[in-house]
Amino acid sequence: MTKSIISITTLQLGPLETNTYVLGDTATGTAVVVDPAWGAEAILSAVDALECRLEAIWVTHAHFDHIGAVSDLQDATQHDVDILLHPADLPLWKARGGADHWGVTGYRLEHAPTRFLEHGEVLKLGRAAFEVRHTPGHSPGHVVYVEHEASIIFCGDLIFRDGVGRTDLEGGSWDTLVESIDQQILSLPDSFQLLPGHGERTSVGDERLNNPYLQAGDERFV
Repeated sequence: MTKSIISITTLQLGPLETNTYVLGDTATGTAVVVDPAWGAEAILSAVDALECRLEAIWVTHAHFDHIGAVSDLQDATQHDVDILLHPADLPLWKARGGADHWGVTGYRLEHAPTRFLEHGEVLKLGRAAFEVRHTPGHSPGHVVYVEHEASIIFCGDLIFRDGVGRTDLEGGSWDTLVESIDQQILSLPDSFQLLPGHGERTSVGDERLNNPYLQAGDERFV
């Protein structure tokens, strides 16, 4: 993998062991967190270890296991952190990410997104530039964050090592998921690393060759 110009700390947090990523640029002393699943204290400790200041929360999608620490982070930073979400997932956010449906306890979500994402916009963290790509299918407003210089993709629950996001939840669509993977992931070079919402990191090339869900005779993946 191309050497990253940011520091990446991976934390497995919450009841579903969601991958929460703390991204820091030590040159500017700024950090963001991607999908703060749970455990605000652990996230803030990772930020402190980088000697950075948390300035934003980047959400790939609004299922409860990806936003569980949002309110605690807002409280701890005195509401001084931007919360970025694609607007198509706002209904899911307002439904508390489905936490009540799944009987999740010890969970609160008392803050709204502060800014809505657009497909194709670029988010900056120090010298790093992240392209936002709208990738519905797992949820209507799912996005991924692509850093082209470092060849990394924070891909949430769109695609995993040897797997893909489930589409049987409200707002999910298999055909839409397949289209998102084909157009927004497999259009990138094989060398790009995929940092998913659950499980181990992988690469575009490995999933193109080995992911059983991307075979099955679908002509888009041939």
